[in-house]
This record gives sequence, C-alpha cells and structure tokens, in this order.
Amino acid sequence: MGNKMGAGASSKKERKDRSHLLQTCLEHEGSVNCMAVSEDGSILATGGEDKSARIWSSKTEQCECLGVLIGHEDYVNCILIEDNFVLSGSADATIRKWDMSTLECVLIFTGHNSSINRIICTGDFVFSSSYDRTARCWDFETGEVIRVFHGHKKGVYPLVFIPSDEDDEIQNDCDIYNKDILITGSQDATAKAWSFETGECVKTFKGHTGAIMCMASDTEGKTLFTGSADNTIRSWDIMKGTQTRVFEGHQASVISLVVANKLLYSASSDHTGRCWVIEFGDCTRIYKGHKHTVIGMKLHQGMVFTGCGDNVARCFDAKSGTLKRQFVGHQFAVTCLQVVESRLFTGSVDGTMRVWDAGGIKEDTIFSNQPDRSKSAPAAANTTHRGRSDGFDLNDSHTRMMIENEKLRNASFTGSLGAYDKRSDVDSGIDQEEDRERARAEREMMDLV
Repeated sequence: MGNKMGAGASSKKERKDRSHLLQTCLEHEGSVNCMAVSEDGSILATGGEDKSARIWSSKTEQCECLGVLIGHEDYVNCILIEDNFVLSGSADATIRKWDMSTLECVLIFTGHNSSINRIICTGDFVFSSSYDRTARCWDFETGEVIRVFHGHKKGVYPLVFIPSDEDDEIQNDCDIYNKDILITGSQDATAKAWSFETGECVKTFKGHTGAIMCMASDTEGKTLFTGSADNTIRSWDIMKGTQTRVFEGHQASVISLVVANKLLYSASSDHTGRCWVIEFGDCTRIYKGHKHTVIGMKLHQGMVFTGCGDNVARCFDAKSGTLKRQFVGHQFAVTCLQVVESRLFTGSVDGTMRVWDAGGIKEDTIFSNQPDRSKSAPAAANTTHRGRSDGFDLNDSHTRMMIENEKLRNASFTGSLGAYDKRSDVDSGIDQEEDRERARAEREMMDLV
C-alpha cells in the first residue's frame, strides 16, 4: 500500500494543486468500502477491507481520525451514523452498534447467515439485507430480531423503508400507505413490499430481467424506482404493485439512484451518469467523461459528484451537464464519497480517504477531449423521499467483483489477498450451483464495463 505512517497516519495538509487535494488519510489498511456522515455533517464514518470502521472529524481544519472501531471478523460493507452511534454491517454476517463517545461495541446483531449488504435505520428500528436471501428488522436499543422477511430466491441488496402516512385522508385496511412498509430489491430480479406489522409480503414488483442493484422512492413514498443489471430503471406504483414506466438509455448495469424533487439521477457501469424527468421518463442530461463504472453519486447545491472505477472523482453542473472539476489523486477505484460544506471526501480501493476542496466549483469548466462512447437518450428530473433508503455502498456483487479485479492488478495488495478471498458466502445457505451461476453473471457484467 506504500508508505503508511503508523497511528497518526493522516498526512499534513498537502499543497493545493490542480487536483484540489487538501489531505490524504492513510489509517485504513485496505480498501475503504463505505462512508457515512452524521446529520449535522460534523462526523464522518468509514468501513474498510481491514475489518475496521473509523470515525473522523469532517468540519475541523484538518480531518482527524477520532477513533477505530475493531471487532468485525471480515470486511465492512456498509455503515451509518444514528445519533451518537455507528452501525456497521460486515461480511462476517453481523451488524455492530458502536458508541462513538467510548468507541465500544455495545451490541452485536446476529441472525443473518451471510454477508450483510445494506443497513438503514429509522431511529427505533434497524433494517438489514443479506446474501442469505432475507431482510431483517432489529430493535435499535436491544438488538433483538423483530421480523425476518423471507421470500426472495436470491441475495437481497437495496432497502427502502416507507413509514405510514398518518395524515392520509383515505383510511382503508387495503391501503398500504397507512402502514409501515419495507421494500427490498434482490438478485432474483424482483422487488418486494413487506408489511412491517405482519412481516408478510404484500406486493411483488416483477419486470426486470436482471438483479436489482439500487432503489429509491419519491417524496410522497408512493412511487418506487428500481435500477437493474438489465440496464433499465423502472418506476412502480407501490400500492398497486404495477409498473408505471421504463427508463431506457443506459448501456450497462444501473448502480446507483438518487431522487431529487421531480428528477431522478442514475449512475451506471456504462461509464455515465444520467438525469431523468420522472413524470415523462425522459433523459435530459448525460454526465460524460468517466472511463469506468460510475460507482457512486451525490447531489450537493446544484452539483452532481461522482466516484468512478477510473480512480477519479468528478463534479458536474446538474442542470447543464458540464464537467466542472476533476479530483485526481487516487491510485485505484473511488468506492464511496460524501460532500460536507465545501469539502469532498472520497474513499478508495487504494486504502486512502482523501479530502478535496469543493469550493468555488461554479466558476470551473473542464473541456474534455475524450470521445464519448455513450449513446444519447430521451429527457430529465429531481427528489428527496419521505421514506428511508440505504443509498449506495460498496456491497453489491458487481462492484465487489470490479474491486477484486482492481486488487489483483495491484501488487501491493498481494500480502492481504489470502484474507480478502475468505468470502463468507460459503456458509450462506446458497448452494454451490447458485454460487457458480452468480459468479458467471458477475463475470458477464464485468465484460460490459
């Protein structure tokens, strides 16, 4: 991994150059897989291939590592911050709850039989998805399993929680808007809506022909958006369980979705991001210039920030699609990102977290000479939703395959490959034939990149 600097490994504030790099944090000893920020933006949390999670100060002049959370037995896939606690999900099939003030693990959520893919928290409850084909609901305070959602035929990936609409004038037992529901997306190409009250599946959303990689909902929590390995995005009437629109234009898997008002933003393995008008399904903007899978996407003050498998983070004007700034410095894929005020934080397979100057971007314009390989498509759109969704983290099998390939190309990772290859799917309850089918599908998806 190069020259790491021990316990106080964050480098001094580096000279600002064309890359806009402010600081490089070297504490993680393997790929930085996921990143979350506190509600007030003052604390950042990261999870890594080194089985640890770390918390950082994100608003101080220098980003400082405030603590290391050690206890997981395999890599950390997903992470979030809730009040004074960090929740981390791992390939060791557990979720851990950490007290940020003491750095102690106060609860271990056990019950899943395979890698934890996503976690979301509503305050009182924690929801998780796993390769073991289930989603679970846990009591945030006690770690007790409240519900197990059985029904998917393959691993479960994204999660969206939609709380009951208590102000809805329509009071009908058949109206699922009046009840808390969990929506899950799966490698089996379906999404399912579950009653939180009973744990039963109330709707199944069928139409995709590939794994559902990401999901989002509209502001009212009545429309579901699903992004798939079949290259399409689909919208659904949640109450009826019916498909309302197909968003076509991406040429490879859809990896991430963000809803903002009447617009939908997507990131894909076809090396582009796109903006869609929800009402009509038209693509109005294509964010070009990426040379690999667009792994993650964030919206901030009219700008679209992307993290890419070509080692670069980028910023685009959301409205015009103009590339405004490139953040160059990572040696391998950018796996996760967060924007706090005028700073961009990125995590990478190279084991570093980097801090970048994201101020004054509106004045920047980059003219790229790179030919665009993407095909143009129809028109564009924007949203924040009433429910909770997990956003994107480095835990879907497509992206993990890409990261593994990056590591195999990096000689500095050879010392840790033995531990990295201990995939916990072996004990997931998924038979070997299905495992082989999944590996074949992953290889096919990689061929599209």
